[in-house]
Amino acid sequence: MGTSDEEIDRLLGKLTPRARALLLTGATTWRTKAEPAVSLRELVMSDGPAGVRGEAWDERITSVLLPSASALAATWDEALVERLGGLLAAEARRKGVDVLLAPTLNLHRSPLGGRHFECLSEDPELTGRIGAALIRGVQAHGVAATAKHYVANDSETDRLTVDVRVGERALREVYLAPFEAAVAAGVRLVMAGYNAVNGTTMTASALLTDPLKSEWGFDGVVVSDWGAVRGTVDTARAGLDLAMPGPEGPWGEALARAVADGDVPGATVDDKARRLLRLAARLDALGGPDSHRLPLTGESRGGERPAAVRASSAARDTCLPVSADDPHGAEHLSDHAPSSSRGSSRPVPTGESRGGQRSAVPASSAARGTVPASSAARGTPRRPVPTDNARGRERPSTPVPSPTRDDRTRAGARTLARRAVAAGAVLLANRDVLPLDPERLATVAVIGAHAARTRTQGGGSAGVFPGEEVSVLDGIRAELRDRAARVVHVPGPRPDGPAPPLAPDDCTDPRSGLPGVLLRMLDAEGRELYAERRLGGRLLEPRLVPGAHTVEIGARLRPRTAGRWALGVAGFGRMSLTLDGRTLLAGDFPPRTDDPAVVHVNPPAQCATADLAVGRDALLVARRELAPGTGRATVLVAAPPAPDVAAALSEAARAAAGADAAIVVVGTTEHGESEGHDRTDLALGATQDALVRAVTAVNPRTVAVVNSGGPVELPWRERAGAVLLAWFPGQEGGAGLADVIFGRAEPGGRLPTTWPAALADAPVTRTRPDRAGRLDYDEGLHVGHRGWLRHHRTPAYWFGHGLGYTTWSYDELTVPTAARAGDDLTVRVRVRNTGVREGRELVQVYLARPASALDRPVRWLAGYAAVRARPGETATATVRVPARALRHWSVVEHAWRTETGTWRVLAGRSAGDVPLAANLEVVPAPGE
Repeated sequence: MGTSDEEIDRLLGKLTPRARALLLTGATTWRTKAEPAVSLRELVMSDGPAGVRGEAWDERITSVLLPSASALAATWDEALVERLGGLLAAEARRKGVDVLLAPTLNLHRSPLGGRHFECLSEDPELTGRIGAALIRGVQAHGVAATAKHYVANDSETDRLTVDVRVGERALREVYLAPFEAAVAAGVRLVMAGYNAVNGTTMTASALLTDPLKSEWGFDGVVVSDWGAVRGTVDTARAGLDLAMPGPEGPWGEALARAVADGDVPGATVDDKARRLLRLAARLDALGGPDSHRLPLTGESRGGERPAAVRASSAARDTCLPVSADDPHGAEHLSDHAPSSSRGSSRPVPTGESRGGQRSAVPASSAARGTVPASSAARGTPRRPVPTDNARGRERPSTPVPSPTRDDRTRAGARTLARRAVAAGAVLLANRDVLPLDPERLATVAVIGAHAARTRTQGGGSAGVFPGEEVSVLDGIRAELRDRAARVVHVPGPRPDGPAPPLAPDDCTDPRSGLPGVLLRMLDAEGRELYAERRLGGRLLEPRLVPGAHTVEIGARLRPRTAGRWALGVAGFGRMSLTLDGRTLLAGDFPPRTDDPAVVHVNPPAQCATADLAVGRDALLVARRELAPGTGRATVLVAAPPAPDVAAALSEAARAAAGADAAIVVVGTTEHGESEGHDRTDLALGATQDALVRAVTAVNPRTVAVVNSGGPVELPWRERAGAVLLAWFPGQEGGAGLADVIFGRAEPGGRLPTTWPAALADAPVTRTRPDRAGRLDYDEGLHVGHRGWLRHHRTPAYWFGHGLGYTTWSYDELTVPTAARAGDDLTVRVRVRNTGVREGRELVQVYLARPASALDRPVRWLAGYAAVRARPGETATATVRVPARALRHWSVVEHAWRTETGTWRVLAGRSAGDVPLAANLEVVPAPGE
């Protein structure tokens, strides 16, 4: 149906004031209310941005997993990001999702931010442009995107209550700017954050109206972050339109009464309801029998799980952004698109790795009976079938796995995800080591725990369960499979961190004997209400049924290492853990926070130790009682004795010394980078740093691969032959990184955030509020590279830095002699490929205003463009510099203004490397 105001008003007139008010609270955790009077169906929402999980936290419902947001921003490639948005839209439609809660447009204000991986960059211009590209890609296929978290929600410490104090000019020029770009791109929803800004919580802030709705003309829906609405009248009078989740909450019947009592104007609620109906119309969810989206495999309102419904081929093809034989989808490869022998996912994804993300069972698992070897070789997942009752009869998984797509669609998605890995990988340093020539390698040593269990995504509410993953080790083995080179893997010391969730290759369901764990729901008397086999020990949403009182997870451990194990259970409330009937721990563990990311996604584990022997199975059983305010997430964890550090380092050094090249992979864990908490330091840990030092000491041809979502300290960076930043690379990470390492693709990434050599060097490090709950943004405009320049500090790697596989000279910068205030301008930069290989160069343009009467950064990003050239060729980058890059916010006039006079235009490869400069004269606009 149409979306005209007249049609929307006609439908609104069919609803009573009470019905309009009740529309504005969710029906469930992930759904809005339906209203039969206007043929309005529920709208289904899902977290993003690396994948589309859907409504349920269930490892059997899989999703395509893209590289983290920081990796997408590192591409500086809006066309590619737009296509990735289309892939997310295809996933959303496959799962019956209408609204994707992405992108995250908060900034990398401090390198300590725990959620860096989910945010794009430190810079408002880059964040705005990449975020807008993702929005366009998602919304081009009938799915709504959500710009979040409005605004200044840039750190995790006390995020539910922190009061950010930020000046008006910095708020406008830095923190609101990406959201303004999102509105200009047509974003359908904006999410109000948990935090307060300048004394007012964002769900009640005047900023929701001005500038969002009035000045920018946003006509979509402002939705709360989940649980962020704390009052009725103040939030309803503000610009908030939709309170999530539901059905309980401060709005609902309370809002209807407030309208009836005159505490909230009826016209205010009408505007909110009108916006919701407009959104529904845009999503084909309003006004007719065809206004429906396919049911999602997950929880419906009644808690029952409907069967998965296969999306039609037509719908999938409409959204699919790339196919397997699309030449543009494989343009980064020097030979051809991925095949079964190059980077294919030989392992079968079945469980959880150390960081909490899903990991792959090695091919050797097939021999142990986890999955037939033929399936592993084909890379075809074979998911276990859970049991349903006390006798252990097998039944189809409920919910069933995601519908199988045709081979062309699936291959196209994997090709695009793989391409994104290479496009975002940042080559930080290279001393003529990369790319490696496979024909000249006899032995390659692949070292580190992260090599075999690469961390593919960050922790928190944005997590998904990929159907398949390619680790760095998998990718290298696949690339060298048909070559003479031998691949040797040594795990090295175990990274620091708590025990991980049980994976199916470590245990079996004690009832069926199949890999996995047994989940049972018990009543208050201990009677079994239902039972099912699950694939791993991390169960965030055990299915609730009437009478549910206790969650139990049982697993028969199969130790492959003898000694003292760490065993535990994560969750809140009264919990116990037994081993072969012996109690290891028991107690009441109340939550210390009401942060939903901690309560529902990453609860802390309570651990004990016990001696286990190889060849002697042990029955581990965890129980937790369900109680209000404690959630239902229950996680069974186990870790074998850590190997001797000195012995592990020696083994790694021996392997490296005997290899033609060494690839050592180090990184963070979910407990270091995750929603719900910020980091306290940037160290990878003493053992991981020692591992890199040990390897580089014996092999100068060492490639250090960094597997993190944000900055980490690299004290050994000058010793490595090459340093490659992988980010959290998504399900195709190992394949895409192998493309880069062996030269099939050029590393396309450039840093979206400045990397300090040491935390103490960073200009902005404070993320913890003071005792009054305030967090002052004292740095004003000087965030990221701006702060480094202001304080005359040199980082390890500048914003915008990144190497390719060729070299470039910057030859000429051409700028207009004059430009009128308020007009865009065009800058041209001529560069020359001075290397021996065709390549891509990202040309960056910065502005400076040395004689300004205002406080300004030393320079700031104004625009960028990429060019390609063969060896010896020149190319000219045409860079559009938008008028907004020259304007400033006047706190006196509360308006945008542009200084006239002489400006400097600079061009180069990063914020710290700008060899070309020219003057620009800005003259008044006509009539000024």
